[in-house]
Amino acid sequence: MLKTLSIQNYALIESLEISFDSGFTVITGETGAGKSIILGALSLILGQRADSRHVKQDEAKCVIEGLFDISAYRLKPLFDEHEWVYDGDECILRREIWATGKSRAFINDSPVYLNDLKVLGDRLIDIHSQHQNLSLNDNLFQLNVVDLLAGTGAELSNYEKAYVAYCAAEKDLRELREQSRRNKEEEDYLRFQYTALTEASLEEGEQERLEEELEALTHSEEIKSGLFSVTSLLSGDEKNAEGMLLSARDALQAVQRVFPKVSDLAGRVESAYLDLKDVREEASQLFEEVEFDPARQQLVEERLSTLYDLEKKHALAGVEELIALRNEIAAKLQKIDSLDERLAEREKEAANKKVMMLEKAARLREKRQAAMPGIEQQLIAKLDFLKMPHTRFHCKITPKIHPDATGGDQVEFLFSANRNIALQPVSQIASGGEISRLMLSLKAMIAGATALPAIIFDEIDTGTSGEVADRVGAVMKEMSAEMQVIGITHLPQIASKGDTHFEVYKEERDHSVTTGIRKLSGEERVGEIARMLSGAEVTGQAIENAKVMLQTD
Repeated sequence: MLKTLSIQNYALIESLEISFDSGFTVITGETGAGKSIILGALSLILGQRADSRHVKQDEAKCVIEGLFDISAYRLKPLFDEHEWVYDGDECILRREIWATGKSRAFINDSPVYLNDLKVLGDRLIDIHSQHQNLSLNDNLFQLNVVDLLAGTGAELSNYEKAYVAYCAAEKDLRELREQSRRNKEEEDYLRFQYTALTEASLEEGEQERLEEELEALTHSEEIKSGLFSVTSLLSGDEKNAEGMLLSARDALQAVQRVFPKVSDLAGRVESAYLDLKDVREEASQLFEEVEFDPARQQLVEERLSTLYDLEKKHALAGVEELIALRNEIAAKLQKIDSLDERLAEREKEAANKKVMMLEKAARLREKRQAAMPGIEQQLIAKLDFLKMPHTRFHCKITPKIHPDATGGDQVEFLFSANRNIALQPVSQIASGGEISRLMLSLKAMIAGATALPAIIFDEIDTGTSGEVADRVGAVMKEMSAEMQVIGITHLPQIASKGDTHFEVYKEERDHSVTTGIRKLSGEERVGEIARMLSGAEVTGQAIENAKVMLQTD
């Protein structure tokens, strides 16, 4: 429950600290006194967005702080999940907003994200304002009401997991189908490229060998002439290198007998002779091998032309890169060939996930349908108490064309306040006062199902008066036995039901206006309710009526 609310420099509020009690608290005040300002400040510590306009004029920042008793609500797992500091018994939510637009949020004095305040605030208090009556026309709100009252938490959680798994499988399948579509567009071109590269019978080092062979074929006459000159110089008929070396060897060997020091020279000349002899024999052999072959030259030129064309076509630098491209294309084609099999597997997986999701959706629908008669009867009973005796109400459930995160059901509230009017959607038939009573009844039912610590009703009595207003107050009073209820009201019938009564007022100070709030004593309550009964001029009869209302409450 909300224990205290402290507000500093917010809108028209200079400084306020309100201490709340359990049970039913009512807040009253003249129109424009600032009841909505206090509610707006409370909304900020529950995660609502703010801007610098909320800061009181000429002040640097505003601070709103709420102290909640959470000892009975087992919130430690939520605190642990979000790594918030857990006190055990109490929790402090604080919001600081600067005139510069900067904003900070705190849970138990530790800085947190704004969304953290909203997550925790949703578990601590429900603020029901007049504009929320419009949500009764929303099918999603109606579905949420049914789920809360039917207690579908476990079934809805199981369905959501199955739905997420199905959506993921469908996404993978769509992506694979798109990849398959792109591949089909590219496949013919890839196969054409692969065929051309495969038929080329590429070999590593082939281009270098062919270029060397072509060079030799092109200059065969020049090569043969050079080789012939070498053999002639080394062993020709006239003076030749081999003969001269033999003569030099013989001369050294002749001297060697009388001058042994030349023996080494003789050996070296002998070695040179043998080397030159080997050179001449190899040159002679090469001379025989080299010949001009126009047919072979044409074949080599054609093969090189094929390689050069492929390299130019693919903008590559050599045969090795062509081979790498061929292997890469082969890998792509292999994936394309196996894609149909992968598609079949993904389609089967998605189908299985869908079946599982629909099974969970069916269980969820069963739980919802089983609870609907009880919801209808309970709501009709509450509306009957609120002076709508001829109400008919039906929760219509129809299958959705496409299941979504909430399941496969479309829920619509059908309503009629009169016997002679057919059931129609709430949005098309209910008046403002009827909508208010419908929402109050639903909130009372939901509060009992969710055990929310506190709820604030901001003029939910709109469109009601007299005995109806008295019964609206009685419902709120009954709710306060299970939870803290705070009601902002302009009706004395509701104000008289409160266990605690606050009055919001405006006060002029030094050319400025501030909003204040005070807790009313017994006598002060009589005066406030008398004012609400008679208006600006409080009559004796109004005072007597106020006393009666407070005594009989």
